[in-house]
Amino acid sequence: MHANVQGGAGAGGPTLQPMRGAALKAAVAASLAGLLFGFDTAVISGVTEALRHHFALSATGLGFAVSSALWGTLVGASVAGRLGDSLGSRRVLIWIGVAYLISAIGSALAGGMGVFVAFRFLGGLAIGGSSVLAPVYISEVSAAARRGRLVAMFQFNIVAGILLAYCSNWLLALSLPADLAWRAKLGIAALPALFFVAMMPGIPESPRWLATKGRAQAAQAAAKRLGLEALALDSADQGHARLEWRRHRRPILLALAIAAFNQLSGINAILYYLNDIFAAAGFTGVSADLQAVAIGLTNLIATMVAMTVIDRIGRRPLLLTGAVGTTVALAGVAAIYATGSGAQFLLPLLVLFIAAFAFSQGAVIWVYLSEIFPTPVRARGQALGSTTHWVLNAAISFAFPVVAQFTQSLPFVVFAVAMAVQAVVVWRFFPETRGVDLEELATRLSH
Repeated sequence: MHANVQGGAGAGGPTLQPMRGAALKAAVAASLAGLLFGFDTAVISGVTEALRHHFALSATGLGFAVSSALWGTLVGASVAGRLGDSLGSRRVLIWIGVAYLISAIGSALAGGMGVFVAFRFLGGLAIGGSSVLAPVYISEVSAAARRGRLVAMFQFNIVAGILLAYCSNWLLALSLPADLAWRAKLGIAALPALFFVAMMPGIPESPRWLATKGRAQAAQAAAKRLGLEALALDSADQGHARLEWRRHRRPILLALAIAAFNQLSGINAILYYLNDIFAAAGFTGVSADLQAVAIGLTNLIATMVAMTVIDRIGRRPLLLTGAVGTTVALAGVAAIYATGSGAQFLLPLLVLFIAAFAFSQGAVIWVYLSEIFPTPVRARGQALGSTTHWVLNAAISFAFPVVAQFTQSLPFVVFAVAMAVQAVVVWRFFPETRGVDLEELATRLSH
């Protein structure tokens, strides 16, 4: 059977039709999962000292409390794909929003350490699920000509959520007593979570997912509502709902590669240990708050620029440009530590690194992962890439301070070499996905 649903381009390339309000609303609503993702990830940085005192935590206990969300993220990313492919991304995203809401309220009201860890773990499950299903949903409801920009809204909202968390932490610390401020910092995340939960039921399910479930009439209705162009989903693909190495080898390798290079850039280790990096270079009077704002604003601006060009110049040019920029920046940082001179260039080099990363890997990873797998296994393919991303995040973030205590330059040398290798791999093996129908991509990458 063939289900006529909406999508993109014919042989002449993508045609740009006026975007319907329903399509934009659907993409914006799903991308708000990124705002919750970013806020929940960053908000913990403003409560660590309060947690230490309130729960009388040792260094190990604090580390356990802070990392509890990360372990939830790993679990959430690994299971969300199967749930999304089975139940539909939209439906599971609603439950993810509920998990964010409960996590925020529960963490804020926690009376004991065990309860706090449990609610933070629940928030981690939501983060992991968001990283898989929000990009998948946006990709499947977007026309090929606009898909990159719309999926990139997810990354934009992650960055915006991080900045929002920094600002919220600062304002609440100024406004409330310390014993209330840390609870308010965690609890205020319930407001955007509630807004997200309220928006999601009003948007349609993915027409592509509906078609793979044999619900042709519902798929056509959803596609018409979203204002996309007609295309046919081949029923031959609908029977292969398992992610298999034999059938999906190429997209699997691409997913593993882009996720691995994303973390081998050192992005999360650098953000997590930013103050330590500056301190090791001899900075004592630089405000940590101003550093975070400078880095955060750079991240936001570069992400916005990438969103405006990702559907014009494509994914590969962004990845290649970013690989060169991050290689230069990281090599410069390594040289500062190796020689013990040039500390005045550290902040500019880190700003260059963040800008190059946000313009390339940051904007492209969720877009690319959401494009390269066939519809029946798209969420599971996204989950594979996302899980790889989070596992390496944990491993590199753990290893960074261990290695850096012996030699500050070595981690940055490793990161720089990895980015240089990425440039070669992207140039040689990564196909361009800009403006190509998801069904056509699936066919191309199956050979």
